[in-house]
Amino acid sequence: MLLRKLFRTAWKYRAQFVSMIIMTALGIGIFLGFNIEWKSIESNTDSFFEATNYADFRIYSETGFSAENNTAILDIDGVYAASRVFSVNVDIVGEKKALNLTVSENYTVTTMDIISGAEYSADRSGIWLSQKFAEANNLNIGDTVKLTYGGIKISEEIVGLAKSGEHMICVADVNQLMPDHTAFGFAFMSPEELKSVLGFEFYPQINIRSELEKFELEQKISDALGKTVLVTSKDEHTAYAGAQSETEEGQTMGSILPVLFLAIAVLTMVTTMHRITASEKTQIGTLKALGFRDKKILLHYTSYGLFIGVMGTAFGIALGYGVAAVIMNENGMMGTYFDLPEWRLVMPGFCVPLIIIMVLLLTLISFLSVKSMLKGTAADALRPYTPKVLKKSIIERAPLWHRLRFGTRWNFRDIMRHKSRSAMTLVGIIGCMTLLVGAMGMSDTMKEFLRVIDEDVLNYSTRVNLSDTCSNEDALSLAHELNGDWVASSGVSLDGKTVALEIYSAENGLIGFIDEENKLLYIKDDGVYLCQRLADTANIGEYITISPYGSNDKYEVKVAGYYRSVITESVVMTDKYAKEIGIPYHIGAIFTDRDIDDIEASSIITGKQDKRGMMESYDSFMGIMNVMVAVLVLAAVILGIVVLYNLGVMSYLERSRELATLKVLGFRDKQIGRLLISQNVWLTAVGVVIGLPAGFWVLWYLCKALATEYELKVCVGVPTYIISLLVTFGVSLFVGVIVSGKNKKIDMVEALKGAE
Repeated sequence: MLLRKLFRTAWKYRAQFVSMIIMTALGIGIFLGFNIEWKSIESNTDSFFEATNYADFRIYSETGFSAENNTAILDIDGVYAASRVFSVNVDIVGEKKALNLTVSENYTVTTMDIISGAEYSADRSGIWLSQKFAEANNLNIGDTVKLTYGGIKISEEIVGLAKSGEHMICVADVNQLMPDHTAFGFAFMSPEELKSVLGFEFYPQINIRSELEKFELEQKISDALGKTVLVTSKDEHTAYAGAQSETEEGQTMGSILPVLFLAIAVLTMVTTMHRITASEKTQIGTLKALGFRDKKILLHYTSYGLFIGVMGTAFGIALGYGVAAVIMNENGMMGTYFDLPEWRLVMPGFCVPLIIIMVLLLTLISFLSVKSMLKGTAADALRPYTPKVLKKSIIERAPLWHRLRFGTRWNFRDIMRHKSRSAMTLVGIIGCMTLLVGAMGMSDTMKEFLRVIDEDVLNYSTRVNLSDTCSNEDALSLAHELNGDWVASSGVSLDGKTVALEIYSAENGLIGFIDEENKLLYIKDDGVYLCQRLADTANIGEYITISPYGSNDKYEVKVAGYYRSVITESVVMTDKYAKEIGIPYHIGAIFTDRDIDDIEASSIITGKQDKRGMMESYDSFMGIMNVMVAVLVLAAVILGIVVLYNLGVMSYLERSRELATLKVLGFRDKQIGRLLISQNVWLTAVGVVIGLPAGFWVLWYLCKALATEYELKVCVGVPTYIISLLVTFGVSLFVGVIVSGKNKKIDMVEALKGAE
């Protein structure tokens, strides 16, 4: 009997049951989706790094390392693998495309996962090419690729297709945000083939596998080699840092948005179950009068919460895995960023107990809601639920109160009488507004970030990368010929922290700098300029001390100001100030207005990058961003509709007697409809006022937490505010119109006799 009653009650309150199931499914689905995403990234990338012997540390030398240097590194206690590595960008002859050519001498560190073709051999000719680059450019095993490096022409047969942990995020340098597999890829070559191509051995870096801490390894390497060298950990390398960043971003997102949805789901359950049990008070009294014990009635109504929890969780798990599968697959959003051999979906271990706790919590809410209704005798329970009689508030005692319109007074009293329902309506509106402003504001912020890069920072057409053996005199001569600016980059130690030192000659305005407000900043010759992140993390005073790697020299430099770095964590100075303090530098790149095809190949040029191609990679990133924004906007609309409709229907059921009374007094359906809609508008206006700053705060927090590698300034455009307002009010009015339409179906006799 009670089982049949459960289904009859569920059908009677189907709008409430469906809305609670949807909210639970949304909460669980978004919670699982975000957490499965970051856990899958962590699991798949860690496995890939281990399979391809990803280096824990890298050391660099412009003059190269000898075999004796590598042996000395291997002899260090705590180092279990080391290999000299050749890793440089080379151009493809006749095309605006390039490859990173990688050679791992010992092949114990920085290896590859060969997908098809020949097995690796240390003396084999040919190259193993990036599978994604080959597919994007219609290249196959057996084809020949013609390359150029420092004036040397290299013609190699493709002997295999591979994936590489080293190039899992395959970008030309830190200036390229997203991989573009049509324009840039990687290739592995054997040590013997490299020697035959160059005519000599040249390995400018050693990749190391070790569990030592960075500062400890630095000291041991300095002792072993008799000099200081630049040591970078895997945290500072593009592939590992990118994977870590995506994992941390997923964890951050998983701790914000799902909490919002789950909290609203729980609050909706509290409010709705209280209203359902209140409406069922007479039914509860009837069951008691028929001899059903309190325990059995309690179990019956508690099963409502369990039913909602189980159904919502089932749909939520399917939704979560569905969302994660869309994001985490080779052709999905993450497939444009990562080049992985497998895409397994992995759920974090803590998700299962949390989901169980969620179901139990919903069940407990149902239990507590009905328990309060079981107090007293059957006769007490048979009396219908009546709201508490409220004392007049201060506003109602004011002289102007009676001058207000009837609708205003009626709505105010109804809001004060049903505070929990009104509060939940506000929560739904605030949640909708927060998601809209946060999601679209993130898109605005990234668009402004890219606009600043394109229009104010990177004002050149082509970046020309120079070889490590190129002298400054030759570099300056080429810069003069190309009418370009130049940069010399190196690593320095600042309070024990490795940062980039960038020395610029930017007299032609081809490289720009921006301040904290994204305004143009003209760096002077009076000191160094620090990026904003260093201002927050380093012990900064009027002067700082920097120590270039490769020497024991220290330089005390004046802090002239701060700038917003769009890519790296760095210290910037002009070439004139560098000469003044006597710090050595080596020019590594030239920026010019010349088209990439108009720059002739040279022995000192190792590669050329077209700015347009780099900006197009940013467009790919914005494509991913826009998908996420669309998903969040859709979630916001669903959240608003479900919460407002659920509460609107409950409000209608609670006020059916009052609405019938208004009809008896001569109020027409349209007048009553306007009365109901106006209350929604009131609450929406209050929710919007709170939701606007809440959305901005969420956006600010996300920018701080999700973009540690970029210095983003929060930007929210006027269209975002307008669209957020229109969507929120539109949802509110849409739901209000639907609910007010139910007024025509009120059974006036039943509604007015219900209290007898």
